[in-house]
Amino acid sequence: MTEYIILMPLFIQIIGLIYGVMTDKYLRRSQRFLMMNVITLIILLIGQNCAEYVLKTTVSMPYLRTLVSIFGYILRPTILVLFAKIVVPNRKHYLAWGMLAAHSLAYLTATFSHWVFYIDENNRFHRGSIGYTAYFMSSLLLIYLVVVTIYEYRHRKSSLVVVLLNAGFIVISALLELTPAYYDYPVSYLTIAVVSCSLFYYIWLHLEFVRDHEDALMSEQRIKIMMSQIQPHFLYNTLSTIQSLCITDPKMAFSTTEKFGTYLRHNIDFLEQPELIPLEKELEHTRIYADIEMIRFPKISVEYDVQADNFKLPPLTIQPLVENAIRHGVRGMDDGKVTVTTKEENGYYKVIVKDNGTGFDPDTLGEQEGTHIGVANVRQRIEDMCTGTLEIDSEEGKGTEITISIPKTRRRKYENYLR
Repeated sequence: MTEYIILMPLFIQIIGLIYGVMTDKYLRRSQRFLMMNVITLIILLIGQNCAEYVLKTTVSMPYLRTLVSIFGYILRPTILVLFAKIVVPNRKHYLAWGMLAAHSLAYLTATFSHWVFYIDENNRFHRGSIGYTAYFMSSLLLIYLVVVTIYEYRHRKSSLVVVLLNAGFIVISALLELTPAYYDYPVSYLTIAVVSCSLFYYIWLHLEFVRDHEDALMSEQRIKIMMSQIQPHFLYNTLSTIQSLCITDPKMAFSTTEKFGTYLRHNIDFLEQPELIPLEKELEHTRIYADIEMIRFPKISVEYDVQADNFKLPPLTIQPLVENAIRHGVRGMDDGKVTVTTKEENGYYKVIVKDNGTGFDPDTLGEQEGTHIGVANVRQRIEDMCTGTLEIDSEEGKGTEITISIPKTRRRKYENYLR
């Protein structure tokens, strides 16, 4: 019985793995379900190894041993496919499942043919003409797992090291089983490698989940902070305008109060909105803001040229730019004009906010506290939320043109956490 002592460290690892998976608050329900399936298959694989060891060394039942061996040959590649599913849960993995199905069918033929392997009446194992199918198919599935993992986490160098080390452990253990140096234990070298790599894989995935979670929280918090930095001067000035209109034009005061209430409601809603919003919704908020400002400054105008409207962008993107154009550009002019243009161009959705105001030196952006803070905030959110860009073309005395470019195909930095 001393040879079964090898089972102790394996079960210690499995118990630790079960505890980690069941108590890990960063795992989604689907990921926890898949991990528990992997653990179940690992336990079954250890049981299969032990049963095959007994049938090989103690009890001579060739047909039962054949069935137990088939079960083992199917279990190992199934675990690899489930790991691919854990790494990329939204992919169907038809290729991997197809290879697993073909592999399983090939080994099921051992019940009536000698193609892959057979066990003779003397309980001796023999490989058939395609006897190395398990190693070949498992190698393909291992390569598939490595490729999808590296692709999914290609922006992190640590992923490459961990995945290649785990793959190396499995390959080395499989090669050792084919050498004369192999010593027969109740569990195979490959099973030991699968158990250990499962634990390492889970620890690595846990760290990736934690990192994604923290990135998402940091991005969301940064967005809320930047959105709360929008200057409150507009709020105070609007209240003063409404107060004056209550005496000179009560109907206009009523209308302005209604618009102001809608403006405040939109701002509050946007603060609780971590997702991108439709352009139409952002333009509606911008129009409300601009209408209020044009009451205060009747000599300025804000116009819109909407050539494309089927895309999304971060909340409070256009409105702060229009606010900036009015406040720093055209507010004191007799013919101040701000134009908002949207269009599609060269694989990008573009939003252009242009004014004929005083202009400024883009190199001095943000040097003075509170100056053009809306532009800096918008640029940061465009980069964080949709990998877009914000470019400024301004010249003192000639006006300013700000261009937002949003790629039609994009990936947010914290997309994995939100899905």
